Amino acid sequence: MHISITRDLSDSRAARLRRIAGYGPAIVLGVSLLVLWELYVRSGVISQRVLPSPLIVAGTLYYNWDIIQEHTLQTLFETVLGLAASTVLGLLLAIVLNLASWTRRAIYPLLIASQTVPIIALAPLFVTWMGFGLLPKIIIVILYCFFPIAVASADGLLSTDPDLLRLLASMRASRWQTLWLVQLPGAMPAFFSGLRIAATYSVSGAIVGEFVGAEKGLGNYMLTAGHSYAIAAVFAAIVVTTILSLLLFGLVSLVERLTLPWYTR
Repeated sequence: MHISITRDLSDSRAARLRRIAGYGPAIVLGVSLLVLWELYVRSGVISQRVLPSPLIVAGTLYYNWDIIQEHTLQTLFETVLGLAASTVLGLLLAIVLNLASWTRRAIYPLLIASQTVPIIALAPLFVTWMGFGLLPKIIIVILYCFFPIAVASADGLLSTDPDLLRLLASMRASRWQTLWLVQLPGAMPAFFSGLRIAATYSVSGAIVGEFVGAEKGLGNYMLTAGHSYAIAAVFAAIVVTTILSLLLFGLVSLVERLTLPWYTR
């Protein structure tokens, strides 16, 4: 028994090391690009006022962290609220699409059409209708995020094993029992795939809302820095935005791994 547990722990540790090693090429490529960027700027081909080097961006981020942190927390708050609302809305919409074939035929084209409208064009309207508060930013994040969640979840519900559906029908299970016991669990991998995509969009959605009108947030900070020609500060905010997106993506992946240990690798 002890030998079996030790072997399982060893296999788990080896699998974790393999996953970490899998990011090696991406890390090497990223560091190489940063080094080339630094060398290109230091060569004098372009002014550092136009394109600051990575070291200057890092220094700007360090020395201005107190200000950037305040804006970051505001953007993160808007992002989390919008992503949570998108998750609920997308999953509910996927369930509605799965209720009957006619609901899918009626709603799905409208769902696709909603994504053809540029959200940046809608953002000023939301600010006009709702002011400069929190609500317009949350709605913009929802518009960015709900679509991949809804489509992925709907496809997951639709791909339920027909044999399981027939088994539940033979047991006279209700529609909601079938949904709860079979379809939703089976759709979870697809749901998390859509949620990972949405998580990468969510921070950008919040920043778009802040570009249009906000008193605080990374979008507001970027606009202010850009108008002051503080290009290094703009790059510092972009770095923070990228890190937030990666952290949210990683958090969703972690939740998926904990929720679906039999599915994830």
